[in-house]
Amino acid sequence: MATLTKSEALIQQENQFGAHNYHPLDVVCTKGEGVFLTDVDGKKYMDFLAAYSAVNQGHNHPKIGEAMIAQVKTLALTSRAFRNDQFPPLLEKLCKLTGFQKALMMNSGAEAVETALKAMRKWGYDKKGIEYGKAEIIVADGNFHGRTTTIVGFSTDPDSTSRFGPFTPGFVIVPYGDLEAVKKAVNKNTCAIFMEPIQGEGGVIIPPKGFLKGLREVADQNNLLLVLDEIQSGLGRTGKLFAFEHEGIRPDGVTIGKALSGGYYPVSAFLANDEVMDVFTPGIHGSTYGGNPLACAVASAALDVLVDEKLVEKTAELGRHLEARLKTMKTDKLKEVRVIGLWAGVQLKPEAGGARMYCYALKDRGMLCKDTHVDTIRLAPPLVITREQIDWAVDQLEAVLA
Repeated sequence: MATLTKSEALIQQENQFGAHNYHPLDVVCTKGEGVFLTDVDGKKYMDFLAAYSAVNQGHNHPKIGEAMIAQVKTLALTSRAFRNDQFPPLLEKLCKLTGFQKALMMNSGAEAVETALKAMRKWGYDKKGIEYGKAEIIVADGNFHGRTTTIVGFSTDPDSTSRFGPFTPGFVIVPYGDLEAVKKAVNKNTCAIFMEPIQGEGGVIIPPKGFLKGLREVADQNNLLLVLDEIQSGLGRTGKLFAFEHEGIRPDGVTIGKALSGGYYPVSAFLANDEVMDVFTPGIHGSTYGGNPLACAVASAALDVLVDEKLVEKTAELGRHLEARLKTMKTDKLKEVRVIGLWAGVQLKPEAGGARMYCYALKDRGMLCKDTHVDTIRLAPPLVITREQIDWAVDQLEAVLA
């Protein structure tokens, strides 16, 4: 009987003892540095997923790692029952960087979204005077905001909603990018509009120009909150700190996560101005780990890296190069290429045979990316990537699509 490689043995072990709630590519990583991952058999790969934007600053960034190690040696957790010295400085740094007045720290992205949903509803009752229990939030089809039962209840993805009901009411789903549909969905019980400015999991779906500006106008005209989910799109991915900046608007609230930790530790936040955030009073919402000193030290360093290394500005410049390269690839398999910053959805024609087989072909060439919605290859490298590395990666993509 043939001896298993290290990768094969670990994959077999995972399949035997782990729940089968993911279908990952068969690569078992053991080391990361910058834009590269190395597997347990010693093969090196360029990472073009960046953990769904969680490692925008690159794998194993030394500054963030050093901050984490220093903090873990002194104090990791107090719970919010007591105060700690890392929490207040992070709050100020976040608010001054983003322009929001208040931050509420959580752990996972889904928790930030759940926090935002509670804020939207309570604002609707407390500030707008909607009859209790009747608040509605307008959301978009094709959305991805997380995996908790409330969140999947307003998903249109059959995998996300698969026999997990009954679901929480109060969400009105409209076609993404359709401003007229949003306007028609507004009624006296509408408290908020909640959407991704760009749908990442959907395949880097970019709405029509003017859509976000239109959402802001609808919200203003009808006394609604506009809250945007920037967990994947925020903190540099699109060549702006936030994707909403491309249309020159300001939402009333935003959810962030992923790159807020540089990939080191789960940390997320809901950001909003005083009028929205003041609906929270002591005891009605919280998290044991939310705002813990370890998370705060990591997040603070992760934000410093984004600013000090000018990763947002570099992403804007490199994004233009990535777009130009992708849109001039020589292949007859492409239906559409959608690019903003260092984020691309390479959508294949149905007759190409599905995106997953090309992701495996790229893996064999030393490039890791992920398929979504059958026909789309997502590209999202760490923001520390170079122009030369982008060229190499697009060459690999062009070769497998030839």
